Amino acid sequence: PEEHIDAEGFILESNEIEVYREFEGAIIVNDLNLTVNGTLDLSIHFLDHDGDEIEHEDETEHEEGEDDELSFEIVDNSIISIEMEEHTDEEDDEHHELGFELTGLSVGTTTFTLSLMHDGHADYTSLPISVTVE
Repeated sequence: PEEHIDAEGFILESNEIEVYREFEGAIIVNDLNLTVNGTLDLSIHFLDHDGDEIEHEDETEHEEGEDDELSFEIVDNSIISIEMEEHTDEEDDEHHELGFELTGLSVGTTTFTLSLMHDGHADYTSLPISVTVE
């Protein structure tokens, strides 16, 4: 059977500090601020119906080539850029975190959405996430 992540929200963490939380259609925390040329390494943790983290482990193995991946849509890509983190074989295969790097390009505020893609469709799509670059 195909495995899908049944997420009700997610947390973005930078250095293990929560900077964004979205749960059941509401933005609970949004502290995404950075400077021009500044970067944030963000890890994403999806939440279940109880608000607990969904473990993204090998127990949700997919057929070859069907890994979950993130997709981003930035409203104004002159203000921020997003780059996926590369995973190496040296990383712990049992628990790989989904992560990305957010970079401030110019002063302003914009939004982006992220989608957890699986086999050509989105299992989860976020609300617009606001980012301020100073």
